[in-house]
Amino acid sequence: MPLADAGFAVTGVDADPQMLARARRRWAEATKQDGPEWPAAGGSLDLVQADLLGLDLDARFGLAFIGLNTLLLLDEPARQAAALRVLAHHLAPNGRAVVDVWLPGVDDLAIYDGRTVLQWVRDDPDTGERVAKTSSADYDRATRVVELFTLFDAWPPEGGPLRRTARTDRLRLVGADELIGFARDAGLQVEQLAGDYDLTPFGPGSERVVLVAGLV
Repeated sequence: MPLADAGFAVTGVDADPQMLARARRRWAEATKQDGPEWPAAGGSLDLVQADLLGLDLDARFGLAFIGLNTLLLLDEPARQAAALRVLAHHLAPNGRAVVDVWLPGVDDLAIYDGRTVLQWVRDDPDTGERVAKTSSADYDRATRVVELFTLFDAWPPEGGPLRRTARTDRLRLVGADELIGFARDAGLQVEQLAGDYDLTPFGPGSERVVLVAGLV
């Protein structure tokens, strides 16, 4: 939405229909709230339900990105490499591909030993409920795979019956060198490697790697 609000023609892809429905609701609320002339800059948002690895939009873009650790949800190296090929396939000749992933530190991985951790408690603006997120994870150093079990508990702010949702995810951690290799194998030339969203140069102590690449 921020990109569309800034005047860009944006295509968003997700395999989860509920995530897309949420985006559509928020986009509809934003456009209605700002009046019939909004957005003045001519931005647009097109949402597509599809599996990333089978994606072929028959379109090419100036920017294609996989953000916010999404690449980690593809739990095998071959699937992660395929995602970079999909990005390259959808780039215009002078376009840029961007991928960012979290780089956990020793302290982060130390708690991935099966213990249960309360991550946060917050208010849900859509339902008005209080929501708590609790998770338990196990990390396998040989495969770099995290088995993540998450519970979301929701209840009325004044107290009452608890509603619980559970999910299990497999995450595969990726380092900077491997991410660079995926990009090169996809026909991309790495132009910038940053350690945060301000594009500070990547180096010791970076908690994230942000890769920017163009077509070779």
